[in-house]
Amino acid sequence: MSQPIPVNTPLLNGNELKYVTECIETGWISSEGPFIAQFEQKLSAEVGRVHGIAVSNGSAALDIAVKALGIGTGDEVILPAFTIISPAQSIVSAGATPALVDTDPNTWNMDVNQIASKITSKTKAILVVHIYGFPVDMDPVLALCKEHNLFLIEDAAEMHGQTYKGKKCGSFGDISTFSFYPNKHITTGEGGMVLCNDDAIAERCRKLRNLAFEAGRRFVHKEIGWNYRMTNLQAALGLAQLERLDQHILRKREIGKRYLNGLKDLKGFELPKESVSYADNIYWVFGLIGETQASTERMIGYLTKKKIGTRPFFWCMHEQPVFQQMGFFKNEKYPEAERIARNGFYIPSGLGLTNEEIDIVIYTLLHA
Repeated sequence: MSQPIPVNTPLLNGNELKYVTECIETGWISSEGPFIAQFEQKLSAEVGRVHGIAVSNGSAALDIAVKALGIGTGDEVILPAFTIISPAQSIVSAGATPALVDTDPNTWNMDVNQIASKITSKTKAILVVHIYGFPVDMDPVLALCKEHNLFLIEDAAEMHGQTYKGKKCGSFGDISTFSFYPNKHITTGEGGMVLCNDDAIAERCRKLRNLAFEAGRRFVHKEIGWNYRMTNLQAALGLAQLERLDQHILRKREIGKRYLNGLKDLKGFELPKESVSYADNIYWVFGLIGETQASTERMIGYLTKKKIGTRPFFWCMHEQPVFQQMGFFKNEKYPEAERIARNGFYIPSGLGLTNEEIDIVIYTLLHA
């Protein structure tokens, strides 16, 4: 009986064990340990940012980013209709209103040509989310933010090491966020980071991640923050992973190209593009889009029977029951986002995937 091929397998073959062992042997396992500052400094330097603020996960990073910029009741924030729920959840939780734009079919990111029509007198920020392999086309977004005096929040959770026109993703805008979930190019198990260049914003982010403790009487609070701290154990993992980021990016692109070559004759499914004018695909995941929802569901079912892991694409924000119940997005339609959400899924793409496993996946898809 063949072994299952999971949708993601992390790669932990650097200094992870050494650094985590050091945490245990020294007793520095909490959020007070020395690996946290090292990880913050080295990741922010890698991205080209002044400040890094390590937090408990990528969603926490978004919560902090939104609140640190003063976004709240009465404000609107523009973001993609097709994304994970976290960015919209952070906006709604802050009391602000999300405004959606449809998807660019070439990159599966937000269609930047639709942003301008969504800007109103209440718009306070644009939140871009780089999705699956390509970055958002940033130049038009930066121009709109400058023209309308808007904040730019950059969700680079899936883009460790990716570049836009040669500049690192996570280096754009007022504030950016990363996630270190196990399927990311850098993992800490769970974890995230907020990055920025502004000293005051960075200090505010540090306060918000730490229950908004005051400098004076520690347990007297003037506002609500969160316990969103990262542990030294997590940061130790992250630092070891960061040391191998270049190799991880090379491997991701090897996986993507092996799939592209092997699946070029696959009928009925759209493959991701290898490049666009401003970036090469980093293949955070390798996605496929079927011609219909039914054909996609049949293929997922077939792969599941063959013990090959899959994951459906994100579901659209305007079709999330929780947001509909809250009164958002009434009668709104985003046809391209709906198409890829219904018809898209991804196949095993983790850094620990072997070439032999990739070839099994390719063979199984071609013989479905």
